[in-house]
Amino acid sequence: MLSDAEQVPLIETVVTTTGSDGVVNCAAMGVRWGEEELAFWPFDATRTLRNLRLHGEAVVHLTDDVLLFVQAALGHPRPAMRPATAIAGAVIEEVNAWREVVVTQIDADPDHPNRSRVRARVVAAGTGTRPPLGLCRARHAAVEASILASRLKWLGAEHVQAELARLQELVDKTAGPLERAAMDYVRRHVAERT
Repeated sequence: MLSDAEQVPLIETVVTTTGSDGVVNCAAMGVRWGEEELAFWPFDATRTLRNLRLHGEAVVHLTDDVLLFVQAALGHPRPAMRPATAIAGAVIEEVNAWREVVVTQIDADPDHPNRSRVRARVVAAGTGTRPPLGLCRARHAAVEASILASRLKWLGAEHVQAELARLQELVDKTAGPLERAAMDYVRRHVAERT
């Protein structure tokens, strides 16, 4: 069983859950990535947590598509999907790998105010048709920028904009078109809210 004390990595993923209306929600989510169990901490007021409480199932995706991740962190993407195999969920078609999971526990997390800790058992998994691209500093910068932008109301506009300027340097030096589009998406999101 996965333990919070274990040194398993926190992997940035895209999680799909299904609402009571049948609509699939895509959310960026840091997940403690174990082989048989995953743990993650959605904010209490999110669709993801509501859907997990309602259906108790999700698909957790690994992707190197930074634009998809950024859109899942800040918006409502609608990527091509297909039905999951072991749960009543949706698998995003263009990802590197995925795990279908069933929730085993949801608790308030005393270490993370306004969040719940979710534990889930892996019931099926798969890999995509293309291998991951590998490490790219611009991709990681855009991921970090989207996380900062998602916390704009807590961190403040001045702090977030300063961090975006710093991260933009990495994008300018190392990005391809997808990474540039992801950073542009983040910048538009912040500009619309400041």
